[in-house]
Amino acid sequence: MKKRILPAAALLLCLLLAGCGGTAPDGVRDPAPEETQSAETAQPEDGGEETPETEQEEPAEAGASGYPEFDLVRGTVPLNSGREMPVLGLGMFSLSDAQAENSTYWALKAGFRLIDTARIYGNEDAVGRGLRRAMDEGIVTREEVFITTKMWTSDFDDGDAAIDASLERLGVDYIDLMILHHSQPRNDTDAYRAMERAVEAGKLKSIGLSNYYEPEDFDRLAEAVTIPPAVLQNETHPYHQSGEMKEHIARYGTVLESWFPLGGRGNTRTLFEDPVISAIAEAHGVSSAQVIIRWHLQAGNICIPGSSNEQHIIEDHDVWDFELSEEEMARMAALERDERFADY
Repeated sequence: MKKRILPAAALLLCLLLAGCGGTAPDGVRDPAPEETQSAETAQPEDGGEETPETEQEEPAEAGASGYPEFDLVRGTVPLNSGREMPVLGLGMFSLSDAQAENSTYWALKAGFRLIDTARIYGNEDAVGRGLRRAMDEGIVTREEVFITTKMWTSDFDDGDAAIDASLERLGVDYIDLMILHHSQPRNDTDAYRAMERAVEAGKLKSIGLSNYYEPEDFDRLAEAVTIPPAVLQNETHPYHQSGEMKEHIARYGTVLESWFPLGGRGNTRTLFEDPVISAIAEAHGVSSAQVIIRWHLQAGNICIPGSSNEQHIIEDHDVWDFELSEEEMARMAALERDERFADY
């Protein structure tokens, strides 16, 4: 159920209580750690699912532009690998082991079916524990959960070993999506070919890229390999909408996934307090975070906000019973500034 604006007295009481509605006492939700990573902020590494068949399924359906169409009733998008991917998930960037385990568990309990982590985050093993907690309680089966992880640049020279290490840390027999964490022309093609071998071996279901911001750089790799990237994960939010790359990757049937979907740490307040976003939120009786997430989904961006707060996680998933109008989507589109908050 979507959140409605509380009467003043109830709001005051709510603000005095911890964790109410995912808002801080100043009326703006605390910034949540979201999906991305840089070499400068990289964290050190930390440890009977059914192996999928490697045979490719039916190709993804695509709209008139060639870009895969989102199904916002089922909450999925078809990938060019023949698989389906949830369009809303939870990111694990900067979470400690305990936070990542709890957030994974809380997310699956709240209805999320996509969990996004990475080797460099150091919490793949914790994500695995959270997954097993949810499975042990009958909340989900392994097949219902879409696990994404990433290969870090220092592992590109031995991609086969990196894939096996991630499988072991996650405690799973296959990974739904593995992506290369950054462009690295020296050896990223070799690393990608290792992921292709893992697809053939049934260890990976889909493969993709992250932090490739120029069409030429994306083409450089995509034209040198056999399996086209299923997903491109780049910084994307209302102030940086990734329109050029999104249009470019449509020719490959590749889907855009947004990290920093709410602006990222230190920048969520900027987006939440934007007059356009806050006005749309007020009109629908929801939070600014929910408006931004809903905009991503209607715009065709897989969205992976992050949080270690259970109430924020519940709120971030509660975006299915309202819809932005064409006029509201146009107002959101007009916020484009081609302004990134990160430099990696």
